[in-house]
Amino acid sequence: MNHDHDASMPDGVDLRALSAFVDGELAPAERERIAALLAQRPQAAARVSAWRAQKAALRALCGAPLHDGTRHDLSNHAELPGDRASTAADDPAVIVLRPRTPWWRRAGLAACWLAVGAGLALALGPLAPRLTGGAWNGLGARAPAFAERADIAYAVYTPEQRHPVEVAASEEEHLINWLSKRLNRPLSVPSLQEYGYTLVGGRLLPGEAGPAAQFMYENRSGARLTLYVSGTARDETAFRLLRDGNRRTFYWISDGMGYALSGPIAEGKLRSIAVDVCSALGGKPEAWQ
Repeated sequence: MNHDHDASMPDGVDLRALSAFVDGELAPAERERIAALLAQRPQAAARVSAWRAQKAALRALCGAPLHDGTRHDLSNHAELPGDRASTAADDPAVIVLRPRTPWWRRAGLAACWLAVGAGLALALGPLAPRLTGGAWNGLGARAPAFAERADIAYAVYTPEQRHPVEVAASEEEHLINWLSKRLNRPLSVPSLQEYGYTLVGGRLLPGEAGPAAQFMYENRSGARLTLYVSGTARDETAFRLLRDGNRRTFYWISDGMGYALSGPIAEGKLRSIAVDVCSALGGKPEAWQ
């Protein structure tokens, strides 16, 4: 392999000897002599490294086997002095070439995965309410506005210690009459005594398209639940779950009214309470089972 037409380099090293050194054509004694010389000639060592890299690249491009033991792992390669190494000058420098996948093949693969994902979503969609115990909003579906408002109202008012409600439970009759008049619908406050929660009171809130009511309950440890009631134009009977951090809101629609029970307790327990609340308010929770 003829690497250069010059007979020698500026530092006096014979290029033909270097060429034979790279091609493995030297006797062992001469090879050792050239290796020792390269340790003192950085320019010559750099030339040898460049030739070896060129040789490895040509072999890789042409698909030729590396019969001389050329390594592909750069982490195991001992470089020449000009390449910051001081030993093993006979180890070949390499260039590792990795073929790139054509863009059209990558695009096709992405499209296949997208189709598979869509197929799984369509196949599992009808089963999701059963797999999640009713806590399912559908693929990409968003909770209705009244459920989101209920969750926000819980987060805003339950931390209050002095003014958690507008009207206290001691005036329950007045509270119910007032909120029923504002929502233009007879309201009732279900009891949660069997779950250890007593009524704290309630307040009037702005809803999606009119007034809304919030009733607050508290247990002996100070944990609170809220029942949010608002008119809604949505027409469905599904029982669903909205999660936000450690808060859970089970919500449902019955006879043109949206209801949402919110609290930071376990989903199973909150669901049981929501079922009883729905039944007490005239709903049909058996449709959720």
